[in-house]
Parts: sequence; C-alpha cells; structure tokens
Amino acid sequence: MDKPRPRRTRDTVFAVDPERARQLLAAEREQVERELAAVEREGPEEGEFDAGRAQDLKERLAAIERAEARLADGTYGLSIKSGAPIPDERLEANPTAELTVEEQGPGAP
Repeated sequence: MDKPRPRRTRDTVFAVDPERARQLLAAEREQVERELAAVEREGPEEGEFDAGRAQDLKERLAAIERAEARLADGTYGLSIKSGAPIPDERLEANPTAELTVEEQGPGAP
C-alpha cells in the first residue's frame, strides 16, 4: 500500500488529514480534561502525587493547545525544530508530537 502523500492547501503542506488531526486532538483534550477534573475533585488530601499528576495533565493540555494552534496555522504534522514531516503513524500514536522520533531522541513517545 502506498504511503499517503502530503496534501497542499494554499502554501501549506499537510502530511496528515486536517480533519483526522482535529478528531485526534479533540479526543486527547477530552481525556485530559476528564482526568484533570477527577484529580481536582479528589482535593489536596492526596498530596504530592496528585499535585504532580495535575501538573502533568496541565502540561499535556498545553501541548494540545500548541498542536491546535499549529493545525490552525497549517504547520501541524511538521517538526517545530526542522520543518520535516512527522509520520502519520507517530501523530496517530501521539497527536501532540512536535518533533520527529529522530529529533526527540531515545524513548520518544
């Protein structure tokens, strides 16, 4: 099976279907917001673990917002470092990916 070719919209190259990207990001946002609400409902009595968990979720939410901004700008699916296309498979697994696996280094999600 042939690999999907990047699509060009005006002067922008999309390596991933923009509608699919919106779906992936919306699902990711929904999951993170639900988890964050659950942590916040539990209150501070859970201590450092929940504080750390809440911070991690807020960072994931910020990553989603950056990805949504790149989608709106027409740069979603391109590395923020080099401009190289990020493979669709990586974006399916990690819709907020900002770098290629090679740029991210060992242990990249």
